[in-house]
Amino acid sequence: MIPNVLSIAGSDPSGGAGIQADLKTFSALGCYGMAAITALTAQNTRGVSGVHVPPAAFVADQIEAIFADVTVAAVKIGMLANAEIVMAVAECLARHNPPAIVLDPVLVATSGDSLGAPGVVDAMRMHLFPLATLITPNIPEAARLADMSEATDLAGLEGLASRLHELGARAVLVKGGHLTGETAEDVLFDGEALTHYSASRIDTRNTHGTGCTLSSAIAAHLARGMSLPEAIRASKAYLTAALEASDVLNVGDGQGHGPVHHFRWLWT
Repeated sequence: MIPNVLSIAGSDPSGGAGIQADLKTFSALGCYGMAAITALTAQNTRGVSGVHVPPAAFVADQIEAIFADVTVAAVKIGMLANAEIVMAVAECLARHNPPAIVLDPVLVATSGDSLGAPGVVDAMRMHLFPLATLITPNIPEAARLADMSEATDLAGLEGLASRLHELGARAVLVKGGHLTGETAEDVLFDGEALTHYSASRIDTRNTHGTGCTLSSAIAAHLARGMSLPEAIRASKAYLTAALEASDVLNVGDGQGHGPVHHFRWLWT
């Protein structure tokens, strides 16, 4: 049976991140994708120029409509623009209790643009951390969520992961893409063990939506029955391949960050 996976996130009209990246990833990995849109953004490969946020009640209406009609195997959560939306999403998910929830706490875009109003961090820690199967912050997001300095090495990644677990997250994958070196190192902490994931660092400017793609890939693999460590490992491999093939795409003018190639294996 093909699993149904729901993305609760913002929309990217350029197609590289947000809802659009999530739906592409779900489809590429054999899942049926659905979406509840939390924000409309005006953005492209160069950055974000505007954000329109719907009422929290309407975000909840979208989620409730899905759960009233569809069996949801996993949920991926992306950009949540304000604390009211965070709480609305948490209330819906607590009521319906899907088997897997992956929270990608989108606070900063690849371009460096800040996303999320004041109060989002506290609301996430209080209402979504306890529900999420996994949270997947990058270094700046993890530091903001943990109220700590940004990590500069693997020990720092481990410290951030441990601290976020102390703050209520069940499992934490801190992504080390902002570090330097030939490999990209991520650290998983589930309250019992630290697990390191390493992948080759790909020399490309096409990094728009990498965080969205990784978290949605993990949700898809969890929906297909993988364990959390297996899902992370398979998702890292998928993202690496999508980055390796990204230069065949012609999206953007080369001044910003282009998208990854979500359908590397399907397009010739």
